[in-house]
Amino acid sequence: MKQRLPVSHFNLPVEEIRRGFYSDSYFVRSQMILDKDNYNPSVIMQVFQRQQAVLCGIDQAIAILKTCARQPEDLKIRALFDGDRLEPWDTVMTIEGRLADFVHLETVYLGVLSRQTKIATNVDRVVKAAAGKPVLFFPSRFDHYAVQAEDGYAARVGGMIGVSTPANAAYWGGDAVGTIPHALIAAYRGNTLAATEAFDRHIDHSVNRVALVDFDNDCVRTALEVARKFGAQLYGVRLDTADTLVDASVLPHMGTFKPTGVCSCLVRNVRKALDDEGFNHVKIMVSGGFTAEKIRAFEAEKVPVDVYAVGASLFNDSVNFTADIVAVDDKPCAKAGRHYRDNPRLQIVE
Repeated sequence: MKQRLPVSHFNLPVEEIRRGFYSDSYFVRSQMILDKDNYNPSVIMQVFQRQQAVLCGIDQAIAILKTCARQPEDLKIRALFDGDRLEPWDTVMTIEGRLADFVHLETVYLGVLSRQTKIATNVDRVVKAAAGKPVLFFPSRFDHYAVQAEDGYAARVGGMIGVSTPANAAYWGGDAVGTIPHALIAAYRGNTLAATEAFDRHIDHSVNRVALVDFDNDCVRTALEVARKFGAQLYGVRLDTADTLVDASVLPHMGTFKPTGVCSCLVRNVRKALDDEGFNHVKIMVSGGFTAEKIRAFEAEKVPVDVYAVGASLFNDSVNFTADIVAVDDKPCAKAGRHYRDNPRLQIVE
């Protein structure tokens, strides 16, 4: 049986939402007009979007309605569940009640649905492209810190197995994962081995030892240096070559492919070098500019990647939700081109 996150799970700025601080002004003014006119029509509000998607944010949208509407106990809400798959025009939620009680919330709950569904949908595409290989959610540096908890939850709904910040994991009780940043290597004067040894000395051994090996733009040499030092203790190496650089090991092979960044040739070179010296156990993690399309191409070419870390591309594109009144006082009423679309998958929210 599907479960919803409880309303108490969300740390909402209730007073600000109630007074319209986050709402488009025309919704707040509409509420004022209805109040001053002493006009209380009962409506059915219908929420939908226009593409194939993985729904997320519905539980938070419900929490917003239940905590920030006037007389929320009078609202009748029917909704799908986070993780449900959507076709274009599927109704994801209906709200029945006095319009003045919840009209000020439309901006807020639509924004939640749009952002979280976008991330869950993008993650789902990446996870499918990876064909069963682990995918890590590493885009938090590309957006405001305040959205990390919701983003991490959306990533989980979309199928990610690991996130990079504690906030990302807050809604589902997971642990943040991560490797070694370029900043730590730079602090050790560009010595990748020294930085990895420091990591090993001070970080709990329950954390996998994954060395970042592109600092000198010579991933094969650096990967072997670290593998020779750590042997069986080394879980993996991460390749993160910038898209404007060509790794030293790739230069001799140039001519028939795009050689910059983490290309298939680079991954194969590192895999062969490690295997040739008996380090078959060392996994290869790749990051930097990966999209669903690039992952799909790597998998089609059987590039020997073990783990994908994906960042900014998970924020690309948009999923836009719309809310329409489709009935007023039990009679059909909607703008031209819109009408009530029942969805038998909707369930009453208690």
